[in-house]
Amino acid sequence: GRIYVGNLPTDVREKDLEDLFYKYGRIREIELKNRHGLVPFAFVRFEDPRDAEDAIYGRNGYDYGQCRLRVEFPRTYGGRGGWPRGGRNGPPTRRSDFRVLVSGLPPSGSWQDLKDHMREAGDVCYADVQKDGVGMVEYLRKEDMEYALRKLDDTKFRSHEGETSYIRVYPERSTSYGYSRSRSGSRGRDSPYQSRGSPHYFSPFRPY
Repeated sequence: GRIYVGNLPTDVREKDLEDLFYKYGRIREIELKNRHGLVPFAFVRFEDPRDAEDAIYGRNGYDYGQCRLRVEFPRTYGGRGGWPRGGRNGPPTRRSDFRVLVSGLPPSGSWQDLKDHMREAGDVCYADVQKDGVGMVEYLRKEDMEYALRKLDDTKFRSHEGETSYIRVYPERSTSYGYSRSRSGSRGRDSPYQSRGSPHYFSPFRPY
């Protein structure tokens, strides 16, 4: 169970990382990359992959000094092409039925960025980003999902690389939706998106 830890303070030490993550499980290895002039990052390997998932839930977005940590599985474990199956191929898979879909994400928007934005409405247990700026979010509670539909639709989203866009949030069962406003400022909110363009996206999550 190997995780990536980014956005670390410049004076970070391996002992600091051990203190941050020891409570999640037995650590096999810490590999700290601290090059002059660059933001430090590290890889932490746990003996048990489940401990790695717990560490991501517990420390991603954690305020550490003046930095907000970015904790995720290394990118080599999975890309943006297709929904991950969980575990080492993508986000941890603690799932629920309280699900919304999101459109209009900027190209650099990651599932961690989406989770950070959407948890303004409540506890997010799963988030993922597909290609074409489409994402999915699952909440632990129904009331949080309903709040997200009311309050986070057409809100400004910012990725970890600073790209911004206005996103649309809609129920999973919706068959069409409007594109978000682009960064150029054009609204395009009445442009329908036909779900037939990405059947691999919608079909796995329809209730059976």
